[in-house]
Amino acid sequence: MNPALQQLLSKEPGIWRGLRSESSTWRVVASGFPELDALLPGGGWPLGALMEILTPCLGVGELRILLPAMAALSLTGRWIAWVAPPHQPYAPALVQAGIRLSQLLIVESREASDIPWSLEKLLSSGGCGMALAWPGRLSAHQTRRLQLAAEQGNALAALFPAQTCGSGHAALRLEVRPTPEGLALNIVKARGSLSRESLILPI
Repeated sequence: MNPALQQLLSKEPGIWRGLRSESSTWRVVASGFPELDALLPGGGWPLGALMEILTPCLGVGELRILLPAMAALSLTGRWIAWVAPPHQPYAPALVQAGIRLSQLLIVESREASDIPWSLEKLLSSGGCGMALAWPGRLSAHQTRRLQLAAEQGNALAALFPAQTCGSGHAALRLEVRPTPEGLALNIVKARGSLSRESLILPI
């Protein structure tokens, strides 16, 4: 490596380095879909990180890909928080997916500006395993704070923004759309990988 570049990276630990050899040691939670885990760096959803899930509209099945991980985290005693969900979560479906309802938090927000603050507090608490949120638009500064909070609490922040935040702080960015065969997933960005993978989950 160029000495000047190596010196810069040693002074700025926040700079993302693609294809790091230690990617296999990143903390993850299995997605519950082996074919998806095989494409994700580390073999699952990244803990201590932000993830963006982009959809053409709400309700195309985007939550179903998170249910197994929610169940696994709830069974360890960690909270699963839904921040300003657009619809009331359907408890019987969550129970059927194996999620412990006693570990579920629903956070209502009257103002859109309250969503990042609530999300940051939950992620950094250490007791929250996964926080889902539906923000309209987040600034680069806000996503950076959320990333730091997720790292501090070893939590996964699953964001469903109206449009991609585009800040570069998301460790994982997925595009999800329904197809006649199931749910099509396009991995637009994955920390530690330069490849762009796609698959269809028959759900």
